[in-house]
Amino acid sequence: MPWLDWLSSRSSKTTDDKEREAPAHDEPPYHPAGSWEKNLNQTDWSHYTSPQAITASIVTTAATLVLIRLYKTYLRRIPSVDYLKPGLFRRRSLYGYVTSVGDGDNFHLFHTPGGRLLGWGWLPWRRPGDLKKLKGKTISIRMAGVDAPELAHFGKPAQPYGQEALDWLRSSILHRYVRAYPYRRDQYDRIVCTVYRRRWLFFKTDVGYQMLQQGLATVYEAKMYTEFGGKEEQYRAAEARAKERKIGMWQEPGLIGKMLGRQRTVESPREYKTRTATQDKHGKTGRSK
Repeated sequence: MPWLDWLSSRSSKTTDDKEREAPAHDEPPYHPAGSWEKNLNQTDWSHYTSPQAITASIVTTAATLVLIRLYKTYLRRIPSVDYLKPGLFRRRSLYGYVTSVGDGDNFHLFHTPGGRLLGWGWLPWRRPGDLKKLKGKTISIRMAGVDAPELAHFGKPAQPYGQEALDWLRSSILHRYVRAYPYRRDQYDRIVCTVYRRRWLFFKTDVGYQMLQQGLATVYEAKMYTEFGGKEEQYRAAEARAKERKIGMWQEPGLIGKMLGRQRTVESPREYKTRTATQDKHGKTGRSK
């Protein structure tokens, strides 16, 4: 019968045939291509080199670098003058909260990058807080192009209208937000800036220019490192108009003063500094003798 012939042919295989068919004990078992063990241990690099993967990687890296650059340039708070980089001068502005006004032409600014759009002033964790704790965390600002009358200090008497200039500046910017455009760092570690304050939401005014209009400052007359931010002509015209109107430090003596023979003698802050410096020099020379 046919099935008996097949059975006899299977049993008639030689021992050599069986040995060739049996796998060797010292060789790994054979697995056909595409088996699950081979796919498990194999890295398919085509997933990483596809155009979609490369494009996604480039976009993610570029977006990360842009965000880091944006944060460092516009959103990182500058705690003091030592953190100001030279590349910021004449290119960027500083928006911040005025914590103190020390003289008629300088003050301290707490930098608030991003302004009110990022919550400064109205979010609880974005408020300057206790002003006493801000020492060493503010930037000293010197207003560019103007020179206010001097206050009494180091044993020197105050100039006329020195206190008036200080009071006006305090009432204008103290505990308010202003924007300063920095030009350079001076010898007293202050940043020379043109300073603006916002009025009626959409309008801004130059604080130094207003002081000149009120007769509470003169145009800065130092021989070196003078900065006007391109507004020297405007500043000088404002000072000239204040002189013509005889307001502030340019006003005439009153009736009683005229009866007593008083005459208007205006000493500019620059002349005052030069005179007192000369007196100090002569005084030291006299004491040394």
